Amino acid sequence: MDGWIAQWVDGWMSSSVDGWMDEWMDEWKKGWLEGQLYVGSAPCPAVLVPHRQASPPSAPVSISDVETVREGHQSEVLQSLADEFPPERCFTIVFYGRRGNLDLIAGSAEEAQCWVQGLRQLIEVATSMDQREKIDQWIRDWFQKADKNKDGRMNFKEVQRLLKMMNVDMNEDHALRLFQAADKSESGTLEGEEFVLFYKTLTQREEVLSLFQDFSEDGKKLTLLELVDFLRQEQLEDEGTEELAMELIDKYEPSETARARHALSADGFLMYLCSPEGSIFNPRHRALWQDMSQPLCHYFISSSHNTYLIEDQIRGQSSIEGYIRALKRGCRCLEVDCWDGPNGEPMVYHGHTFTSKIPFREVVSTLGKYAFKTSDYPVILSLENHCSMEQQEVLAQQLKDILGEQLLTATTDGRVPTQLPSPEELKHKILLKGKKIGRLEDMLDGPGDEAPDVSDDDNGAEAEEERRRVKKDKENLAQALSDCIIYCKSVSFRGFQEARSHSRPSEISSFAEAKARKLIRDTGNEFVRHNAWQLTRIYPSGMRTDSSNYSPQEMWNVGCQIVALNFQTAGMEMDLCDGLFSQNGRCGYVLKPPFMRDEETLFNPSDPGSWEGPGPITLTIQVISGQQLPKVANTKDGAVIDPLVRVEIHGVPADQARQETKYIENNGECHGGTRDPAAPRWPIPALPHPPSTHSPFPGFNPRWDETLQFQLHVPELALVRFVVEDYDKTSRNDFVGQFTLAFTNIKPGEWLLPGGALGQLRQGCLGLSWVLESGVVGSSQPEPCCPPCRLPPHPSSLQGRHHHPALFSLCPHPHH
Repeated sequence: MDGWIAQWVDGWMSSSVDGWMDEWMDEWKKGWLEGQLYVGSAPCPAVLVPHRQASPPSAPVSISDVETVREGHQSEVLQSLADEFPPERCFTIVFYGRRGNLDLIAGSAEEAQCWVQGLRQLIEVATSMDQREKIDQWIRDWFQKADKNKDGRMNFKEVQRLLKMMNVDMNEDHALRLFQAADKSESGTLEGEEFVLFYKTLTQREEVLSLFQDFSEDGKKLTLLELVDFLRQEQLEDEGTEELAMELIDKYEPSETARARHALSADGFLMYLCSPEGSIFNPRHRALWQDMSQPLCHYFISSSHNTYLIEDQIRGQSSIEGYIRALKRGCRCLEVDCWDGPNGEPMVYHGHTFTSKIPFREVVSTLGKYAFKTSDYPVILSLENHCSMEQQEVLAQQLKDILGEQLLTATTDGRVPTQLPSPEELKHKILLKGKKIGRLEDMLDGPGDEAPDVSDDDNGAEAEEERRRVKKDKENLAQALSDCIIYCKSVSFRGFQEARSHSRPSEISSFAEAKARKLIRDTGNEFVRHNAWQLTRIYPSGMRTDSSNYSPQEMWNVGCQIVALNFQTAGMEMDLCDGLFSQNGRCGYVLKPPFMRDEETLFNPSDPGSWEGPGPITLTIQVISGQQLPKVANTKDGAVIDPLVRVEIHGVPADQARQETKYIENNGECHGGTRDPAAPRWPIPALPHPPSTHSPFPGFNPRWDETLQFQLHVPELALVRFVVEDYDKTSRNDFVGQFTLAFTNIKPGEWLLPGGALGQLRQGCLGLSWVLESGVVGSSQPEPCCPPCRLPPHPSSLQGRHHHPALFSLCPHPHH
């Protein structure tokens, strides 16, 4: 068949099947094969199947860009070719971010296995590398980018090209001095350790070195006792500190001699700061740590809107890929719009638009396959049912046949619930949300001991209303589909008092964003109380045809659990979502603060004084420096960014704030600055390690040395977002990178956090310090965590401080 031909490095398929794997792995580890995929008309080991709106890759693809490999017909394209090509010859390469997948068909099942096994081994190697290996690989990546003639050496012209690629604005004389200093062999080229030396010159951090020397008596190493002092004083470690210090030396010290002497060199110190042990995340919160035995309504739930769409709402493509991506990001509430299809097969698409269509059967099959790969906790499938009675029967049958025991079709104990079950009780279950005929007790033996009922005064009128409602539902809803709705019966909202009097915990109301905002504004406390015992779903306005998002924070402020967002659209809104749910094992459930789980709470987000909280907390952030900030995509050669940092607080209205530093021009001068005019100007605390005032590579390693300050009235709900932008005086600033985290889970100490990619260079960091004053924050909050995108092969840092310096990380939008 016609198509593009995809081939890995020339000649690799000519190796024998027995020997090619070792050769391929050896070459990749050396850095000469980086999973680069070239597209052309060379003899093909596999045919690359074109996608509807995709184009072939125009540049090499690094193996670190590959998320996974799927075997068989696991895409719409390959499913459409199932009659022509058997599944054992087909596979799909899935990339991180917005890059489209590659569907390939091998010439034989044996060749397909070569691809699949080889790629999976390379992915495993890339993801299992320790910090030293990541740094080595990152250096090799840069060497290869600069070594245009591929002779294994780098001449001065190639060095200049490298500096431009790395966003370093440096005059030729200074660049030549660096080159000559690294050229120990005086050969006029850099190779091996010479390039490593050149790299270290570019990436040296004075701030980290100064900290290291504060604890090192000779300035060259940290002895075991000196490292213990650092861990206790700066990292605030108080248990098993000596044992921890020994582990860190054994794990991160590159010198065998230093390890034997139980010492940590400056290189080992930096590797530790770049490691998971040096992460700002509270390590107890990385894995599942919250109580998962409370009612479902006591959790924020990661939720997607129109999950099947991967583009806009009018002409966008519908794809099972939308479900796969959402589930892999920890999403636990998915949406499906069902309409009558040809040949009695229901279809999924956005009705009355030009979006493409996919069979409901494929969506359910995908759900059954991927629902519990990332999280064991329940998935809620929000069903928008527009089908005829006949095809509703098909919907019900396909759900039961394909999902089997995964589909919840009865209450957990056979009784009418007086409260919702917990995520723990619903593990590995898929719950259907939708309309239901009658009430849950109608299909059970009888009501529970405390099942809510109508009052005596209203019994007659209420019973008559219920009969009319049931009769109407029976005319429009198939009984088989109705019986699949257990804990999430969709009901119209008639007011909080009406819901309290007559609704069941197993019922759920949905609100468009505008309606939700009105309720928040008019009856904030009642909304919080309502969400303490019943589920609420919020969805985007129908006017958002471009698949844009509203801010989820204002909905979380009143305890709304299912705040549905367009997962396909990157931006601040999804950054907040990722920042909240990238914790608690990334299971998609985050326990709400105690004052939002109390049905009699006095809390109103519009009035922080309405409840007895710990009092406001002052957060002071000193923006110190950045390192290896990349150029913005699609900028012209030689351009260097003029970076600024914006810190945003997202929380209750009284806590909403944003402040910016000045921008740094590529000549190293500070300009402008757009501090929030409403922000108070508190006294600035002194830094324990005063930084230098000039960076030799301002666009690459900028220095700001500015202090920003915020007051938080409800820190339990606050998210902190750090944004780096490229200042543009004539147009809107360009986005460089961001990092969002839940404030209450920042771990104090001197931390480096390996973050996600910044731009296309997969590197970049930002230095801050932070101080907390007044008040103590509890530990029952979501952990700050990097959005669910891959870790880079190079350390990133973003500093912070709780009476002590600490390091955070920056990440890009995962879909950029």
